[in-house]
Amino acid sequence: MGLISDGDKKVIKEEFFSKMTRPVKIIGFTGKEHCQYCDQLKQLVQELSELSDKLTYEFHDFDSEEGRKIAEQYRIDRAPAITITQDGRDMGVRFFGLPAGHEFGAFLEDIVDVSNATTDLMPDSKEELAKVDRDVRILVFVTPTCPYCPLAVRMAHKFAIENALSGRDRILGDMVEAIEYPEWADRYRVMAVPKIIIQVDGEDRVEFEGAYPEKMFMEKLLAALE
Repeated sequence: MGLISDGDKKVIKEEFFSKMTRPVKIIGFTGKEHCQYCDQLKQLVQELSELSDKLTYEFHDFDSEEGRKIAEQYRIDRAPAITITQDGRDMGVRFFGLPAGHEFGAFLEDIVDVSNATTDLMPDSKEELAKVDRDVRILVFVTPTCPYCPLAVRMAHKFAIENALSGRDRILGDMVEAIEYPEWADRYRVMAVPKIIIQVDGEDRVEFEGAYPEKMFMEKLLAALE
């Protein structure tokens, strides 16, 4: 039985995938740990790929030597995870865990943004993001039932996309499904979602809760970079 209904497939094709202009490849990684939903993750990606000839995918075993090398290439440090690439080009857009529930819409919007190599961020934000030349990782902890989490996830992913488009490739935007990664969530004392952690050069710099609007989110990023 499919995960996506026929009605939803029609909406996805007409409202999302019809807007795609460039090929997108979803690169996924699964392993022995945290893999309660790995089969669903693979099935979800496969069903989506059948809705557009511009969308392809590949999955790798994170626990194998070859899979680990490919994961390192895409800056993936644990599994399950997927990254949305522009036909193999790393754009810093990653999902650690299944993009289910409210996150599914964010997943579809990310695919379109990566395909079209653009976001709807304000020109001032794009200018600031193009300047970022230090390693930044934005962790956004979510749960599938959180209605505000996709807003935070999308903001982190837009930041990553814009930095990648500038040629910097220094920002990573990570959705982290807190239920699938309980020890990761415990490390950051995730009591409410979305919870955002901004790391700079591997150091935790700023953390906050809530789906901040673009300007406020940018202020948090700039504060982390100071």
